[in-house]
Amino acid sequence: MDIYSATTKLLLDLPTVNEWDEMRSLIQRAASRQPRDWRLPVMACHAVGGEEHQAIAGVAAIAGMQISIILIDDMLDSDPRGDYHRLGSAVATNLAAAFQSAALEAIAQSDLCDERKIAAMNSVNEMTLTTAHGQHLDAQNPSDESAYWYVTKLKSSPFFGAALHIGALMGGGDAESAEGLKRIGHLYGEMIQIHDDLKDTMAMPANPDWIEKRSPLPILFAQSVDHPQREHFLELRDSIGEADSLEEAQTILIHCGAVSYCVDQLVQRHRLARQMIQTISLTHRDEVEEWIDSQIVPIQNLFESVGVNVLLQ
Repeated sequence: MDIYSATTKLLLDLPTVNEWDEMRSLIQRAASRQPRDWRLPVMACHAVGGEEHQAIAGVAAIAGMQISIILIDDMLDSDPRGDYHRLGSAVATNLAAAFQSAALEAIAQSDLCDERKIAAMNSVNEMTLTTAHGQHLDAQNPSDESAYWYVTKLKSSPFFGAALHIGALMGGGDAESAEGLKRIGHLYGEMIQIHDDLKDTMAMPANPDWIEKRSPLPILFAQSVDHPQREHFLELRDSIGEADSLEEAQTILIHCGAVSYCVDQLVQRHRLARQMIQTISLTHRDEVEEWIDSQIVPIQNLFESVGVNVLLQ
């Protein structure tokens, strides 16, 4: 079964969506990329003993929410690749709201019993509200580590938690298993955020995080923790557009322990997620374990590339 074709058909057949050219185009473009995240409800459905076809409405809900989140996130981040440049901010904002409604409608029209249908719709609503709150706080640029982790839990984790929670509900999993998978999804979201922060801060040329003086985790560490190069790092941040400033600042991120700290945070969450998987009653857990391990493999490879053989699982 091609979940991308099935999901596209379900969404395009929804009332109003089938008459709205811009929505149809965005759905088809998104599906053509075969986003890995769309498979999460299917993975959770399998994990609790369900079959792929049972999860398609959940995939459609997650697809709609992901398109909505990306439309909004691109505007908040002034992303030069965002569709709002082509559509206009007003149209993009309206479409984002429409995709949230389409996500709920996909569940409402599913074959779930009323109790599970309400639980799945509540999961989408909770994710939407929490993520919006996180985006609001993130736009204010968290100034310390406590605020950073709070925003990460609100902004980055709910999507993945809801994707697994909905999939488990659609696969017939009990409430305890569904909640357990939701917690695993939250940890995964935190790991994704750490990876994104590392990637963005070490990118060449300077990522908007540097230019707009945001505080992703490595930069927050380097400007907050007491280390010999802290003052120089702060000076470099103010002149990041000058020649060699970015490369020097990135070197300080490595030397001051910022990158090592991020790696440690990834390893801690990976180990905790692995432990939590063993406590959940699952019919199939291998795919969930592989999904979690995917976030630690790049770190394992990094250690091995410099001749250090470390078991991170």
